[in-house]
Amino acid sequence: METALATTLHKRQVIFLVTLLFFGGASSEAIRYSMPEETESGYLVANLAEDLGLRVGELATRGARIHCKGKKQLLQLDVKTGNLLLQEKLDREGLCGATEPCMLHFQLLLENPVQFFQGDLQLTDINDHSPEFLEREMLLKIPENVQPETMFPLKIAQDFDIGSNAVQNYTISPNSHFHVVTHNRGDGRKYPELVLDKTLDREDQPEFSLTLMALDGGVPPRSGTSTVRVEVLDINDNAPGFLQSLYEVQIPENSPLNSLVAVVSARDLDEGIYGSVVYSLFQSNAFTEPFVIDERTGEIHLKRALDFEVTRYYNVEISATDGGGLSGKCTVAIEVLDVNDNAPELTMSTLSRSIPENSPETVIAIFSVFDPDSGDNGRVVCSIQNDVPFLLKPSFENFYTLVTEGSLDREKKSEYSVTITVTDLGTPRLRTQHNLTVQVSDVNDNAPTFTQASYTLLVPENNSPALHIGTVSATDRDSGANAQLTYSLLPPRDPQPGLASLVSVNADTVSAPEGPFPDRLVDVGGAGTLSHSYRYEVCLTGDSGTGEFNFLKPPFPNLLPQGFGEETEGNAVVRNSFGFQ
Repeated sequence: METALATTLHKRQVIFLVTLLFFGGASSEAIRYSMPEETESGYLVANLAEDLGLRVGELATRGARIHCKGKKQLLQLDVKTGNLLLQEKLDREGLCGATEPCMLHFQLLLENPVQFFQGDLQLTDINDHSPEFLEREMLLKIPENVQPETMFPLKIAQDFDIGSNAVQNYTISPNSHFHVVTHNRGDGRKYPELVLDKTLDREDQPEFSLTLMALDGGVPPRSGTSTVRVEVLDINDNAPGFLQSLYEVQIPENSPLNSLVAVVSARDLDEGIYGSVVYSLFQSNAFTEPFVIDERTGEIHLKRALDFEVTRYYNVEISATDGGGLSGKCTVAIEVLDVNDNAPELTMSTLSRSIPENSPETVIAIFSVFDPDSGDNGRVVCSIQNDVPFLLKPSFENFYTLVTEGSLDREKKSEYSVTITVTDLGTPRLRTQHNLTVQVSDVNDNAPTFTQASYTLLVPENNSPALHIGTVSATDRDSGANAQLTYSLLPPRDPQPGLASLVSVNADTVSAPEGPFPDRLVDVGGAGTLSHSYRYEVCLTGDSGTGEFNFLKPPFPNLLPQGFGEETEGNAVVRNSFGFQ
């Protein structure tokens, strides 16, 4: 697959669309656990070693690690016992909001050999939030001629819990004229309506003050209250009515402030003050804050900025109220359209800044990428430059590994700069780059070499002991302790009896002290070191007639300087040369 991608795109890259990609020892099935929110840190979630069928201590020996999606490490792994523990207390509402189920995705990495396991931890809701009305008081203006059984919608209470722990019922304080019924909305929430039980008489009682209570379904239940104040008005027998009960509009998330979103319109058949309509947002809360309505024209404009990644839909309820206090209601359903306004994010989970040479397929880094946009705006391409010996490999969903393509040679290059580029597929395309430097550490993989294959050293006759006769030099391409050299002389392969001691090695010089005569230079730095040796042979020849003194096998006999290597003493000729080969 990677070869085909490289041929098509002319660079190493991995495209993640919807399909989950795996490599190597990745497990295709996720292990799933469940626990209630707000559980204290240190809680034992599970024993991963038992659940995955691993032997005791295998997690430790294989370098097991836990990675959680995002920047916070919410779980910790005891590699000795295999226990998966809670790192900190988790708040379901803070992590998932209204999303259900609330899943925490994590990944178990075994480094030696590389193997991945996907895990999901579901946080279940507990009743840790009470219902709350955003307004402490509601005002209803009801004409005195309103008929019994008429219903008046009341504002709902918010509860951050979900399911049965959310608001389930509303009640009203005991009184002689009203009761409350609870209805189900299409989105699953409950809303209250005030029902008139008997005819009102403004002259008898012009005002009511009632306590509205919202109850959730927890055990024990939690509650919140708000005051409903009812003003009884003189007769106004027509309420405003909207031309549409539902308005549906779309608006791009990058729309400028004060942009026109929609226009609503209501009519009232009454005349004068009772037929004059004023528009308002029926329920102003965090979900309708980005909008404002002109109370006279019904124009809805954009007020603080939209963010598709935060909220994609708004249901704005608009109230039209006439001068007599009667009102009608409609809903404006607003869909926020995504634009490519978020660059991809890269989170580095594991990073090795130094790796030994000659180590193929070594994991350098493990990282995840994420783009909060949707569609092509949220699809990403991950790549590195072509001139580095590394590869990108996908693991689970948004996780990638950076590995060496083959063996590295520190003597050729000891440091690499790698740029990881993450680009989305939106218009315009946005990208994020992460630069890292990888050091290649040395191993002892190069033997020392002499600067020349043979040496010619000249020795005068009748020399004194410890005379310095020359210097040899060797180099090693390794570094540090691997490049420290020690010189010595090896015994000759064919020792000649009676040959006097002539030479010895001291550091990197050759001299002529007393002692046994060796003939090769080697590295004696200790076990595991590398060496080169060069052989030379020396002997004395001649008889009482000639008195000639020779070093056998001079490698460069023609390089002797005039007047030094040869002397004439009567009929005796002395030739001196010293060679390494």
